Amino acid sequence: MRKVHLWRRLAAAFYDSLLLIALYFLVGWIAVMANDGEAVDGPWLFWLLLIIAWGFFVKFWRYPGQTLGMQVWKFRVVQDNGAPLTVRQATARYVLALVSWGCFGLGFLWALVDKNQLTWHDKLSQTRLEFIDHKQRNRT
Repeated sequence: MRKVHLWRRLAAAFYDSLLLIALYFLVGWIAVMANDGEAVDGPWLFWLLLIIAWGFFVKFWRYPGQTLGMQVWKFRVVQDNGAPLTVRQATARYVLALVSWGCFGLGFLWALVDKNQLTWHDKLSQTRLEFIDHKQRNRT
């Protein structure tokens, strides 16, 4: 089985970040309008944005098993046994990916030294990435 290299993961993450930034702008605009045009501050907006990102990733990781960025780069996330992720696994993967980024990206860089090219959040959430060919895509 071909392994999904780190550069491909990061390219998909870049695409997904563009989509999330667009969602964040929309939420920020709604928050400002709801606040009579004044700037919005406070921790609630930060937590709301984290929850939006969580919903984005959990939804796409559960079904169809790939975010829009992953669709472009032709790979998906599955459990170690090949089954679709559960909500619990997708949530664990999301939280652990945040930890991986929070450790200066070391959790992602781990894929460069791991024989199966797994990141920390892959290992700890018992998930892996796999390539999709067109025949597989039609079955999911």
